[in-house]
Amino acid sequence: MMARYWVHNNMITINGRKMGKSYGNVIRLTDLFAGTHPLLEQGYSPMTIRFFILQTHYRSTLDFSNEALQAAEKGLARLWSAFETLQKLEYSGNGSPINEELDKQVRAFCEDCATAMNDDISTARVLANLFELAPVINSLRGGQVKMHEITEDTFALLKTTWHTYLLDILGLRSEETADTGKLDGVLQLLIDIRKEAKGRKDYATSDKIRNQLQAIGIQLKDEKDGTVSYAID
Repeated sequence: MMARYWVHNNMITINGRKMGKSYGNVIRLTDLFAGTHPLLEQGYSPMTIRFFILQTHYRSTLDFSNEALQAAEKGLARLWSAFETLQKLEYSGNGSPINEELDKQVRAFCEDCATAMNDDISTARVLANLFELAPVINSLRGGQVKMHEITEDTFALLKTTWHTYLLDILGLRSEETADTGKLDGVLQLLIDIRKEAKGRKDYATSDKIRNQLQAIGIQLKDEKDGTVSYAID
């Protein structure tokens, strides 16, 4: 579905300093993905960058640093692990008395996600709610919290909330199950552009495409029959 609204993020800083060419600290998305910028210790996946940005309200200053990006990488992995665990759980209440306090807390965190999005698109608050719910999910799996301690309706709300906000609204995806079809299409487009550049003897552009793909772990190989194949490290 096409977006109906666009919002512009506030100022971006790098290690607390405003990003700008005059400061020599501009980091492009390709640099973030490949980890090629001098201020970066490693590359970060597109989902990690998305998650990192969503952790800060769009009206607030967004500060990039290795420490913050590494924390985002771990945070995303933690939430995604809880989400996958939740998908495997089935309600199995046996009629025992529920834990009313726990049931109320779970419902409150779930319901606050809608309130947060209605409060000037507070994605950071949505993620904070999911982080609060992650230990409950892990405890349901490990048996520290028994399934009957929450109602079946609350469990259904828990499942719906995670799927709706993590996937449908925030657009987060598993790195391992990302749609490779779109990647294939993008790579084929770059291969075609490179082929056209070589046909014009524009070897600078041809080499730039090959080298930048290589920097992010994608190797192009010119085959003897004139086609180009690629391999992802």
